[in-house]
Amino acid sequence: MLREFKEFVMRGNVVDMAVGIVIGAAFGVIVTSLVSDIIMPPIGLGLNDVDFANLFAVLQEGDPVGPYASLADAKAAGAVTINYGVFIMSIISFLIIAFFVFLFVRYINKIRREYETPKEVTTKECPYCLSKVAIAAKRCAYCTSEL
Repeated sequence: MLREFKEFVMRGNVVDMAVGIVIGAAFGVIVTSLVSDIIMPPIGLGLNDVDFANLFAVLQEGDPVGPYASLADAKAAGAVTINYGVFIMSIISFLIIAFFVFLFVRYINKIRREYETPKEVTTKECPYCLSKVAIAAKRCAYCTSEL
């Protein structure tokens, strides 16, 4: 049973999938930072200094009773909140990741099409010297045999 498990884990597909998951997780962290640290601050600045991470609606007050200056203050007070700002940032992160996955798959498909497209045959092999000669050739350029 241990040997079968080792064979299963060492298959190419499983190892490729594991590498993809690790790289995907690292890419997710990078995109999250890109959205929260680079993209959202200028958008928030353009919308009168809105901090998307602190956009929330209070459903139930905590102790002490609000208003709360930030989402962290509301959570510390035990308030029940709907964090729609964090949700907006998650949507933007998803769209960026989906776009880059689309570009990656598009590039892979382009390479696959080029590899799978049959190339037009322009040469043939001389039956005497086994050199490659043009298909329309009547004589081999190397051994001068008649083809």
